[in-house]
Amino acid sequence: MEVLKNLSKHITRTAVVSEGLSYRYKDVLSRAQHTAEALQELQGAPSNGLRGDAVGPRFAIMAPPGPHYVAATWASWLSGGVAVPLCLTHPPGELKYVLQDANVRAVLTTDEHMSRMAPLAKEAGAKILRVSDSSEQPSREQDAIDALKPEQGALVVYTSGTTGRPKGALHTYAGLTAHINALVTSWEWRASDRILHCLPLHHVHGIINALHCAHAVGATVEFSPKFSPTAVWDVLMREDDPITVFMGVPTMYSHLLSVYDDMSLEQQKAAQGAAKRLRLTVSGSAACPLPIMQRWHALSGQWLLERYGMTETNMILSNPYHGERRAGSVGLPLPGVEVQILPEEGTESSASTGTAEHIGELQVRGPGLFKMYLNKPEATAEAFDSEGWFRTGDIASLEGDPPYWRIVGRASVDIIKSGGYKISAPQVEDAILAHPDVAECAVMGAPDEAQGERVAAVIACKNTQITLKQLREWLKDKLPEYQLPSRLEIVETIPRNAMGKVNKKELRRQYFGA
Repeated sequence: MEVLKNLSKHITRTAVVSEGLSYRYKDVLSRAQHTAEALQELQGAPSNGLRGDAVGPRFAIMAPPGPHYVAATWASWLSGGVAVPLCLTHPPGELKYVLQDANVRAVLTTDEHMSRMAPLAKEAGAKILRVSDSSEQPSREQDAIDALKPEQGALVVYTSGTTGRPKGALHTYAGLTAHINALVTSWEWRASDRILHCLPLHHVHGIINALHCAHAVGATVEFSPKFSPTAVWDVLMREDDPITVFMGVPTMYSHLLSVYDDMSLEQQKAAQGAAKRLRLTVSGSAACPLPIMQRWHALSGQWLLERYGMTETNMILSNPYHGERRAGSVGLPLPGVEVQILPEEGTESSASTGTAEHIGELQVRGPGLFKMYLNKPEATAEAFDSEGWFRTGDIASLEGDPPYWRIVGRASVDIIKSGGYKISAPQVEDAILAHPDVAECAVMGAPDEAQGERVAAVIACKNTQITLKQLREWLKDKLPEYQLPSRLEIVETIPRNAMGKVNKKELRRQYFGA
């Protein structure tokens, strides 16, 4: 595992900055080692896990972004176990589900979460353990690192659960190593980097892309536990220890741009300089609307780097670090990744060198894919075809010159079938978001007896409310007639999960029927 193997090279560098305090790699490693020793003492204790099973003992992590979270992850690995990060904001029922589904042996936590997690851990048959604060230097941690085997389980990340109960995707050390190496190479991570980390730490975007990649090269991760656009600008505009990397979801960039609009001219000048200093800005976890991409480019002089991945696959496609970053595209396969599309009826199959007329479900193979869903062999088998291709469930196409991949939408909710037409919901969303009075929108298909589905939109306005007639009139020279919304709901805000994703199935049920 690259993160652990490279620790000795960066032992005196700053690994984590949290709440104004800095922690060297050796400081965090010390906490991890002492926590790992405590975990090993629990190995012989009665639990609901099986010693020596194919997955390895699971250790849940309930800790805020900062040194305790990182130490808990490293401790899980040093003790030969599997880290299972929990969501800080999930209600007790969801936390209990993960603890039981993952069959965890222990919960690693901090004082602030101890009272909340203790009864849940007990009910799940797991021990609870406080992450160590010890500053005493560890010994023989290299032996534990050397004992880790590539095929061992290392990390379980739970899916968002938009198509049923969340599933635990198991990633091995070999898979994480392959993926981290691909991103470090492609995005040119370096030890001198300093990333401002505002992402949740129970999804691969925040865990792997923003945290483990940084620590694999000895970079510094500065945590901002709760995203605040004003606070982010304050840190970005800081001249001492400047931030070089920022990763976010589209709504984060939208909020940053809104705060920028309200700044004084002097503040805007400083913000422009801060945005231009960032060597890498990544947008992911949801498609970034074109208006946001264009506004960030006008502010910073560089396009946001959009990439595409899933909980099960990690990152698959990425716009290049050098070269053309095409708005609306997710680029090309990362090193070691194979992609193809499973065409719809009447079209031919196309691999990653195919042409723009091919469109279908994106499938992927590569060393960075997950190994299995915990306790769900049927779901695991259904996720792969006979040749080992993982079915993403996303519709994609190759477009442009040179051809880049574009995600058309989720097969189940983003492809609207209306009157014989197949309509991309994200394409309609991009057009609607260009309206000056629209803050947010989600487009989906509403059931219709005559047409099969009608284009329907849920919109949050900035100030002035708009009607369906006004919206259609504004869109008529931007979209063909059959793509214009025929149903509209106005809301104060569109609900999103921690990664900025919208549950369109729930919105459709709530506003437009089953």
